[in-house]
Amino acid sequence: MLDGLFENNRAWAERMNRENPGLFERLALQQAPQYLWIGCADSRVPASQILGVGPGELFVHRNIGNTVVHTDLNCLSVLQYAVDILKIKDVMVCGHYECGGIRAALNGHRYGLIDNWLSHIREVFTKHKSLLTPLSPDKQIERMCELNVAEQVLNVCQSSVMADVWRRGEEICVHGLIYSIRDGLINAPMLSVKNLEETQEAYNNAIEIITLKCQH
Repeated sequence: MLDGLFENNRAWAERMNRENPGLFERLALQQAPQYLWIGCADSRVPASQILGVGPGELFVHRNIGNTVVHTDLNCLSVLQYAVDILKIKDVMVCGHYECGGIRAALNGHRYGLIDNWLSHIREVFTKHKSLLTPLSPDKQIERMCELNVAEQVLNVCQSSVMADVWRRGEEICVHGLIYSIRDGLINAPMLSVKNLEETQEAYNNAIEIITLKCQH
């Protein structure tokens, strides 16, 4: 069943060796990515391909709904390793339109174990319910994809990991991005935060922009 994938892998490895001789030998010695990507597990959102970067250039954490939860030691460990050990300078939280996790969180159906995870997204909806309720279901999901990014950026910035990093005076920027599956493009950052002091203002500005979209 996997033979085709293995053939693809061999072809890919051969092509990479031709295009960039010695790549795998260098990667075996160390990794030195410039960016951390916190994105959705959706198969239509492949981080490296979207950004046009090769192996070793992007440190990646993915889960359903690109969610950052303060009790999720997996995500926070990735974040700490990225900023403390790999010394990355940019953290990207990237959501995407047509997100199945957002849709599942809002449609009221029960899915089993995943409902526990989706509850974090439902909390975002509850927080902004008055803003979203007047919208059609499709528009609700579209705006929720944006609101969820803003909320997760806020969670990253308010985490103990980033608090420690910024307290030490290190220059690391957290960006909130949204990707469109329909055209393959990442929109300009919804918000970018360089320190804890400007976090709330950047978040408020992003929410204001999304609010204006809801009203038109």
